Amino acid sequence: MQAHNQDGGRDLAEDTIDVGAALDRQGASGFNISLVALAFLVMMTDGFDLGATASAGPALIREWGLKGPELGVLLSSSLAAGFLGPPLLGYLADRFGRKRVIVFGALFFGLSTLAAIPASSLQQLVLTRIFAGVALAGTLPIVVALVNEFSPRSSRATMVVLMFTGVTFGGGLPGFVAARYMAEHGWRILFWIGGVAPIVFALILLFALPESIKFLALRPERRGELAALLRRIDPGLNIGPNTRFVIAGEANRAKFSLGALFEGPLATLTPLFWLSNIVTLGVFYFINQWMPTVLSASGTSPEQAQIATGLFQFGGTLAGLVSMRFLDKLGFLPVPVLYACAIPIVACIGLPGLPPIVLIALVAAAGFCLLGLQFGNIASEANIYPTYIRSWGVGSNFACGRIGGGLGPLLGGFAFGAHMPNQQIFLFAAAPLIVGLIVALAIVPRYRRLLAVDAAAVVAARAA
Repeated sequence: MQAHNQDGGRDLAEDTIDVGAALDRQGASGFNISLVALAFLVMMTDGFDLGATASAGPALIREWGLKGPELGVLLSSSLAAGFLGPPLLGYLADRFGRKRVIVFGALFFGLSTLAAIPASSLQQLVLTRIFAGVALAGTLPIVVALVNEFSPRSSRATMVVLMFTGVTFGGGLPGFVAARYMAEHGWRILFWIGGVAPIVFALILLFALPESIKFLALRPERRGELAALLRRIDPGLNIGPNTRFVIAGEANRAKFSLGALFEGPLATLTPLFWLSNIVTLGVFYFINQWMPTVLSASGTSPEQAQIATGLFQFGGTLAGLVSMRFLDKLGFLPVPVLYACAIPIVACIGLPGLPPIVLIALVAAAGFCLLGLQFGNIASEANIYPTYIRSWGVGSNFACGRIGGGLGPLLGGFAFGAHMPNQQIFLFAAAPLIVGLIVALAIVPRYRRLLAVDAAAVVAARAA
């Protein structure tokens, strides 16, 4: 026997409410927009932090006399350390809830970033970057999982991409801040801003961020919190004292299981997504972290180099806005298209004798492709894992991405230290994208089949 709520939606049975159906009926509501806005703030701190270290690079070379490999270690430190954060904080989020871990992660990251300000040596600065990297990298996949779990099925990729444009927006800011203020205030101004902002955001999130509705559905002891949240989202729901909450089409398990990352189709999809993340972020951070230094060394003015780096990030923001609806409607297909475009664009950045306007345009186009790739990875991988392992599943992909992100700047440091010509440096950076293209083409049909099976399971569960 099935019950109808006031707006005509249908629950599984009179004493059962499918929380996914409640979200789908509401569509992209004001609640979703406010949640995306909060998540955008968290993502913006990540982008600013990574861009800040790169923008500080030329000043650190002058002030501390750093060589290429030494700066490469600094640029890679927070990224490599970030390998630890996603599985650790992801496990905690799947066990204790998304909100608590997000607030703690933002607060700890801000404090770690402020600790970089009094640093007077490379070793001290690297140590602060390691702690910041663990906290920040661990927080981001949980935010992705939270937004995914509140989004209606028809616009999950759109919501995740909108939120993740905060990374590219924040990543573009340090270049402009450095061009305007670093000559007067030094490189430490970047870490003042990068440390204070997440602390303020953590306080906002403590009061404004809701717990994941799907996580609560797996925790009977928190049914009162879930019922209140559901009434806020859909006032027409008829929730009684004996109402049971489920997630149709999913294994409604409360216990974390590492092996579940490789069950069924995930046995192939999880490793493929891991590899795609390694390639994408390896090339992205190779370029992003070394762009100001390489361009300055090639004769581009420091201001132009910083602006080019900012446009590299803002080009990625545009990619997210352009690709988000295609990801919802076409699945993973936009990703191999962006891989194919990125290969020649990245290779051409190092061509000698390019006019500044052409060079800046190529950098912006590279940002469009590379960050568009990462948007596609993140928005898609959040869909393939069930709720009880989603934070850990997405986190494992972030961790693999951080491996690539850590290796990229490190290899760039050796290339720069070996005085390789710019043309060879960017040809070297473009080569892994060929591997990424092959991997993405392998993901497309497998991802499409998995979504089709999941959709059929939801339909069958709701009709039962």
